[in-house]
Amino acid sequence: MVDYLCGMSTTTLLHHLVDLHSSQIFPAEIIVENDRILSVKETSLPCEGYILPGFIDAHVHIESSMLIPSEFARMAVKHGTVATISDPHEIANVCGIEGVEYMIHNAKKVPFKFHFGAPSCVPATGFETAGAIIDSNGIEQLMQRDDIYYLSEMMNYPGVLFHDEEVMKKIAIAHKYNKPVDGHAPGLRGENAKQYIDAGISTDHECVTYDEAYEKLSYGMKILIREGSAAKNFDVLVDLINDNENQLMFCCDDKHPDELILHHINNHVKRALAKDIDIFKVLKVACVNPVLHYNLDVGLLREGDKADFIVVDNLADFTIRKTVIDGVVCYENGEVKFDSVDEKCINQFSCDPKLINEFAVEINEQPQSIKVIEALDGQLITRTKLVMPKIQHGQIVSDIDQDVLKMVVVNRYTNAPIAKAFIHHLGLKKGAIASTVAHDSHNIICVGVNDEMICKAVNALIECKGGIVVVDDETINVMPLPVAGLMSNEKAEVIAEKYSELDHAAKQLGSNLSAPFMTLSFMALLVIPQLKLSDKGLFDGGKFEFVDLY
Repeated sequence: MVDYLCGMSTTTLLHHLVDLHSSQIFPAEIIVENDRILSVKETSLPCEGYILPGFIDAHVHIESSMLIPSEFARMAVKHGTVATISDPHEIANVCGIEGVEYMIHNAKKVPFKFHFGAPSCVPATGFETAGAIIDSNGIEQLMQRDDIYYLSEMMNYPGVLFHDEEVMKKIAIAHKYNKPVDGHAPGLRGENAKQYIDAGISTDHECVTYDEAYEKLSYGMKILIREGSAAKNFDVLVDLINDNENQLMFCCDDKHPDELILHHINNHVKRALAKDIDIFKVLKVACVNPVLHYNLDVGLLREGDKADFIVVDNLADFTIRKTVIDGVVCYENGEVKFDSVDEKCINQFSCDPKLINEFAVEINEQPQSIKVIEALDGQLITRTKLVMPKIQHGQIVSDIDQDVLKMVVVNRYTNAPIAKAFIHHLGLKKGAIASTVAHDSHNIICVGVNDEMICKAVNALIECKGGIVVVDDETINVMPLPVAGLMSNEKAEVIAEKYSELDHAAKQLGSNLSAPFMTLSFMALLVIPQLKLSDKGLFDGGKFEFVDLY
């Protein structure tokens, strides 16, 4: 169900225009005809509210919302978002090109402007088991499509630095079709950063310090200021807007459903304005720069533009009153104007239930210390911590008192040996939590206080073929994610409520992380330093090699 403005083909709007091209705010008469802006002119007629271009999330994985694109859109329009730059590499790592096509097919069923990229790293590395491979031939196939807009984040930065043949082919194919290449280079500095950028990679959303971002800006790279559910870099980077507004964009990267239902890019805007940063600079970052960089067909309130805009009550609270996309009212006065989509599910999941003894970490002699993954709240990076292990009956076990808990990654695509390690800062005092949202290969990742709880949680996810779960001695609380083990095809409100319930349950087990499931999901992401765990073993992302537990 969609409606053109006022149900007519031509509509006159009277609002205060926030003109991002002249850096002025003035009362304006704006005439919309079907899906286009017919005219914009200053007026002396009474006006109410403020009209401005809609917000754009310049890098997001829709899958992390646990919602299919059509449901993500229903939440995003509430917050004034009209478009996204969407990297579908999560579902691609599970289902390959079929997964990319699934996202595009579903997205086209709603009035929202998704712009999908061709996933550059499927699998993300050769040190893990994914469900699919997209090689340079697959990238060529995708890049020929008009509904693929860019080569998504090139996470294999060692492959760029060492001129890996397949990596360089993928970048060359994107350039052949005149499509941008997104970057992913956490901590890369100096000559290495220059070499990475000189390969034709234009953006980075992984900067965690001001100096790193400023250096990459000086080399000509666009920097995305990220504030998601796990990685929160906004406060460190936001002051860059004062002098670099043409080179910056806002993004969420990963946004869980409980947060998406509350806010989106509008929260970046409000927080930046609260720091007294010039409104036109902030809105250039939020609305204009993604359109220019990715050559999007998204309107910016100029004559002849597509009728994509939002109306807010004032420029302090930025409460969204109306969101319009292609002349269609998508949200107004608290109500989303298009319906949920009844969508099928696709998946790839094939492993047998596990036995408790498969999770044991046996030792033959007393080790001096073990390497432990140190999780950091609000960051994707980790540190390596050396600790003396707790040993019982010839096995290394979780040490609740020291908050050193066993973590496992179970191959979901075939029966294989279970990878085991230990993690600090998850904080569980009882039970276990597990998820098949485990970047980027999306095997089963689990942390628990003992092998019985770990086995219980893992088998719960094997039974439902993907989801997130919290278990303790008495209960199994699971939310199935039947679409690739990553998303649900239920309504956003239902998933947000269920996820909030599981988030609360994980915190009741003792975790004091702001988003325990989001943090857990990145503990298998090998391309983010330092210490991580794949289904094949413990991995040092700084050295880019497997390491021993001892």
